[in-house]
Amino acid sequence: MTADQALNLWRVATVEGVRRDTPDLSSRQMAVLLTVYQTAPPHTVRGLARTLEISKPAITRALDRLSKYGLLTREVDTTDRRSVLVQRTPDGQAFLNAHAALVIEAAEVAHTPDTESTSVPNLDLDMVIA
Repeated sequence: MTADQALNLWRVATVEGVRRDTPDLSSRQMAVLLTVYQTAPPHTVRGLARTLEISKPAITRALDRLSKYGLLTREVDTTDRRSVLVQRTPDGQAFLNAHAALVIEAAEVAHTPDTESTSVPNLDLDMVIA
């Protein structure tokens, strides 16, 4: 896969996500969300800041937005009350599953004989999310 093809897949998935009534996440928020869902727990604000190499206040701002959307929750760690645990939610898993489906569909369309080029056509992927 070329860089242009990879960017087109990302573009198609992003555009389709924007067309739907889904949370509009920044790259930082998506990085936090993916890190929580794709790496083993437990996850803390301090640990996420260290893993992503960004400040704790930046993690907190991202978590504020992700919590507002119901994609993650935060709880005080009962074994260390100074620490905040970041938890996955069913809504967060559903959001990432839907986003992954968009990327998969874009990749499948991009690799069919009629569409193999440097651009991926705009897709109507309503059936992927339904």
